[in-house]
Amino acid sequence: MKDKYGREIDYLRISLTDNCNLRCIYCMEEKDNNFLKNEDKLTNDEICKIVCESAKLGIKKVRFTGGEPLVRKDILELMQRINNIPSIKEIYLTTNGILLEENLEIFSKSGLKGVNISLDSLNEENFKKLTRLGDLKKVLSAIDKCISLGIKVKLNTVIIKGINDKEIIDFVNLTLKNPIDVRFIELMPIGVGSKYKGINNEDIIETIKNNYKKFEEVKKNKSGGPATYIKLNGAKGKIGFISAISNCFCEECNRIRLTPEGFLKQCLHFNYGIDLKKLIRCGVSDKDLSLAIHNSIFDKPEKHLFMQKSKDKELKFMNQIGG
Repeated sequence: MKDKYGREIDYLRISLTDNCNLRCIYCMEEKDNNFLKNEDKLTNDEICKIVCESAKLGIKKVRFTGGEPLVRKDILELMQRINNIPSIKEIYLTTNGILLEENLEIFSKSGLKGVNISLDSLNEENFKKLTRLGDLKKVLSAIDKCISLGIKVKLNTVIIKGINDKEIIDFVNLTLKNPIDVRFIELMPIGVGSKYKGINNEDIIETIKNNYKKFEEVKKNKSGGPATYIKLNGAKGKIGFISAISNCFCEECNRIRLTPEGFLKQCLHFNYGIDLKKLIRCGVSDKDLSLAIHNSIFDKPEKHLFMQKSKDKELKFMNQIGG
């Protein structure tokens, strides 16, 4: 399935819940978060229905996100059902890692190919400051178990000025002895994230160059997403950069997003899309559901406008959209 700009759209990111067991400062408020009620979220049957119709249109890769997807108790059943859809070739998970270790072995047997772990500090004090909750040791233990089970690990790291900007090289050093990718993601000016100042990836690359003279650029893999990578000399892992703000990569975008309440978003930045939950609960036929998804994909916008004023700008917090 191609959109009107000729991009092949084969990747669906499904946010299972807006709830989370952390309260990261650039994602949501510390208190008074009005999370969705269970009846307002998509059920597993509804999610599977959407994935089945999306798969017929060419979706091959599914990622579960949140909020924190592991706070949803029925995620294993959902993973197993989606793994049984023949056209879905890859299932991935984005998580903060707190609840990951205890579920890894059964997830691995249920089709999980890899995990992206959101981790912004290796320092206990900074970790508490950034997340307001949580136990860093649990995240680090989950990473170790992923490696032991052969599950691919990518760390998603947001660097914020004045908080964790002294830890850049600490994260880089993780790639020397561990087969993991550390990816620096520029802070998105969405929701409460607009209150903080991120560090752009050009400055991060300069910091790395000042500390390491020998590294190589890694050839970009089209199926590897928006990140560009370098690799330190002799390292087991790679260092990635997702630069949505300083270096728009929208011409290569291959994804659509499904929010917890069933809204199919064409782009992270914009607030428009289509309410699939409403269609399903009004009894839409499979044919008409497929057509609605098809039309939404086809009309995907050319690019985001994060650095411009836009009347259609998304005002929800990241946990409400899906990371």
